[in-house]
Amino acid sequence: MNAKPYIGAHVSIRGGYAQAARAAWKSGAGCFQYFPKNPRSLQLKVVDTRDAGECVSFCREKEMLSIAHTPYPTNLAAGDTDEPSREVMVRSLLNDLEIAEACGSLGIVVHFGHFQKLPPLQGYQNIIQCINETLQSWTGTAKLLIENQAGNGGFEGTTLEELVKIRELSWFPEKIGFCFDTCHAFAAGIWNPERSGDLLESGFKLDYWPHLAAVHLNDSRYPFSSKRDRHAGVGRGQIGEKGLKELLISEPLLGKPAILETEKGTDGTHKDEIAAVLSWFEA
Repeated sequence: MNAKPYIGAHVSIRGGYAQAARAAWKSGAGCFQYFPKNPRSLQLKVVDTRDAGECVSFCREKEMLSIAHTPYPTNLAAGDTDEPSREVMVRSLLNDLEIAEACGSLGIVVHFGHFQKLPPLQGYQNIIQCINETLQSWTGTAKLLIENQAGNGGFEGTTLEELVKIRELSWFPEKIGFCFDTCHAFAAGIWNPERSGDLLESGFKLDYWPHLAAVHLNDSRYPFSSKRDRHAGVGRGQIGEKGLKELLISEPLLGKPAILETEKGTDGTHKDEIAAVLSWFEA
């Protein structure tokens, strides 16, 4: 087990990007996730280059990694006439990429997209078009990281096959990576912790793991294949510590930033949970 583990959590940017990095470091984290702007709005945000530069310097000094998470209203499947429209999505995604790049982050996590009442084929086409329009002018190193979904809002985005195919069909696959959410995979029924080898083998066959950039390390409040997306603290849910540990220390996930999106501890941080996960990597 040679790869260095990067374990962290989602942190607030209320005090700025550099402060978010410092807060993550104080909790014992080696990585962190943040919203680049208001998580409930697609309104564009001017990049604070000074604050972002301080974030880069701090992370470089402490050898920390970071990823950004796009706001909740982001929907890759939005069409031209939807509200908000694809044009709005593209502008927002580019804004997120610019902020992530300025902060030295690996990329921006974006949910697969939800079709609502769209025919499936149209939904997939909309996603590919939105991604193409976003990435055609993007020249930075931060990537678009597509996250698998739990199935609570529909079937779309619940399988590795879909994510891989969207990447393959895009104009710019080299600018796209993946973020694997453990709770979502469990809830969607694609990962049974009793048979983790099946998931790992499938990911290799599909060429999914080579493009994995980050992990959302979440337990699940609800049973396997429940299609319900509710996170639980690591080891305190239906997946359990054994299953999560086995997957996280497997070769494809080693060295990837693993982000906790769980409830904070009594001290207002994820310090204890981060320490517990880091103990999995001790000899």
